[in-house]
Amino acid sequence: MSEIEDRLARPAAGSSWDRVRGNLLASAESEGLLDVTYEVHETPFGEMIVAASREGIVRIALPAEDAGQVLDSLAARVSPRLAMLGRNSITRAREQLDSYFGGNLREFELPLDWRLTGGFRRSVLEQTAAIPYGVTASYGEIAGRAGSPGASRAAGSALANNPLPIVVPCHRVLRSDGKIGAYLGGTEMKRALLELEGRR
Repeated sequence: MSEIEDRLARPAAGSSWDRVRGNLLASAESEGLLDVTYEVHETPFGEMIVAASREGIVRIALPAEDAGQVLDSLAARVSPRLAMLGRNSITRAREQLDSYFGGNLREFELPLDWRLTGGFRRSVLEQTAAIPYGVTASYGEIAGRAGSPGASRAAGSALANNPLPIVVPCHRVLRSDGKIGAYLGGTEMKRALLELEGRR
């Protein structure tokens, strides 16, 4: 949590404080003082954090992740000027996530900020983002598409550190033997997402 948000989050009487806090954060955002904003979004799997920079969605944290660690990491790796406040890109992301979980969305159309990944890992995630709805690939196939055939273990590591799960669908990548493989949100969540997309 940023120092500004920590100060603003201190207890105060009545809803008037909520309005003051909201106005201060909105003013800070309009003046370009906030580099990252986030919201907590309720999903069928639990609460997710959706965070955005001015370039786009920079982080989606799954319910299994520790929210405090996610926010600390964003403050350290992107900017300490971070606060809980909506942005248009976050609103669109939340709407599209709801539509996806409801079985009504097959492809996300969101601005993405890729700064939390780079090099081979980014190539792996870009190839993963191209896997169509309802289709799966193996770690080895994704490694090959990313330019390093045989680097399936490194591809797995990249996917395990995917900062944009669901939108960059690492749940669509399976082991070469067809088994489900690991997933940051847990194997049950991965299985449920594949079943949502018609894969069993």
